Formats: sequence, structure tokens, C-alpha cells
Amino acid sequence: MARAIETARTHGLLGPDFDIEIRVGAGAYVCGEETSLLESIEGRRGEVRAKPPLPAHQGLFGLPTIINNVLTLAAVPYILAEGAKAYADYGMGRSRGTMPIQLAGNIKNGGLFETAFGITLGELVEDIGGGTLSGRPVRAVQVGGPLGAYFPPSMFHLPFDYEAFAAADGLIGHAGIVVFDDTVDMAGMARFAMHFCAAESCGKCTPCRIGSVRGMEVIDRIVAGEGVAANIALIEELCETMKFGSLCALGGFTPYPVLSALRHFPEDFVRAPEAETVA
Repeated sequence: MARAIETARTHGLLGPDFDIEIRVGAGAYVCGEETSLLESIEGRRGEVRAKPPLPAHQGLFGLPTIINNVLTLAAVPYILAEGAKAYADYGMGRSRGTMPIQLAGNIKNGGLFETAFGITLGELVEDIGGGTLSGRPVRAVQVGGPLGAYFPPSMFHLPFDYEAFAAADGLIGHAGIVVFDDTVDMAGMARFAMHFCAAESCGKCTPCRIGSVRGMEVIDRIVAGEGVAANIALIEELCETMKFGSLCALGGFTPYPVLSALRHFPEDFVRAPEAETVA
């Protein structure tokens, strides 16, 4: 990127009137959220800002700011060269264009694949990915990154587009797909989501900062067989609070892997019979 910018400056494409500056982050996951990114660029701790004001009104150094991700910028050259209709001809429904999809985890053909929206999840995992590297049956697929929902093979018919995944209580996110075979512990994966949130939280809002820690504790009690029914109800209520009470998507999306694991793989959460209470 630095070499490309230098080349553009040499050819007069960049300069005093329009320039690009690279700011290298320290790897904080929460700085993928736009306002936390602005805080980091301004030299402060990466914390989410309350909205309003939106960055378009008051963003970087208090000025109106437009924030785009790499996916958007990467689509611009093709659209300028071929036209908007040519780009929109890819995809289906309201999900138009292409998406670079990352296939990872226990998968034979891992890597980065760009394809139009509309291909099914099963085609991505089985046809392009080639199934599991271990050769064992696929049990779960996480779509959308570390805070994406888990889907069983029975849902491989889902078309890979925003609307279909939203209707299935999932999300496309950055289109990361992680495959697990039948040896995976889905209760452990649900706990990992809460642990990830606790580790990466900026700490500004209570649902994310405290809810993620309490979430780990509740899942531990469920797996240990302590008040299973009551604690499952509690984790569902906690996820509801995190989903709608968090300031940003870190806390708001953590419920997706937790609730989907509970919904599609309930057997992994009940490992010991609940003790009877003697009055």
C-alpha cells in the first residue's frame, strides 16, 4: 500500500489537494467500529463514541467524515470502468455485486474466493471448500467472523446474501466462513464468543464489558449441570440485553454465536442431569 501511494504521488495522482495517509493500528478488534477507529486515529484510546452525532456530521477531528471499508473501495474501479449495471448484474435480490469470502477452519480448500451473492452455503463449503480436511462430517459452520452465527448442515440451502442470513438470525459480516467437523464442542464455542467479547471490549458500555464476563460464568454453570433450565433462560435474557443495549456491534453481535449454538446444538449444553431439589 505504501509503495502504491508513493507511485501515485510520483505520477501526480496524489498531492496537496488530494492525498492518502496510512495509519497503522495496534490490532484492536473494536477499532473496526467506525467511531472507535476515529478515536484511535486522533491519538486516543480506541473507545466507541455515543451517536449522535454521526461521523457524517461530526467525525475525524470534529469535521464531517465519510468512512468506507475495503470492500466498498475495491468495488469502485470495476463500477467506474464497466458501469453500475454491470456490477449490479451480479448477485440476487437486494444483495448485488460480489463478495470476497474467506474459507477457513477444518476445510480442505481454504483461502479467499470472490463470487457473486446468491451461491448457497452448502456450495461454498462442499463444492468450493471440498468439505472438511479431516474427512469427518461437517457439524457446524460459522459465518460472518468470530461473532457470526453457527449453522448446521441442515441449513446449507441458505443463499449467501444479506437478506437470507438476516432472516435466519445470522449475518454475512466480513464473509468469513469457519468450518467445524463433528468433534467440535459447541458449548465451548459459545463460551469462546463471550470470552472474545470480554477480551476485546473497549469497556465503555456495561452490557458488553460486564455482560460478556457474566455470560462465561452462566455457560460454565449450564455445562456443569447447575440449574440448567434457569441458566439457559438467563443466558437468553443476557444476550437480549447485550444485543439491544450495547453501544456498538461488538457487544451487539456476541449473542449471535451464543444463541445459534444453543438453538442448533442444544445437546452440547446438557452434559449432566440437573440435580433434584429436596424441599
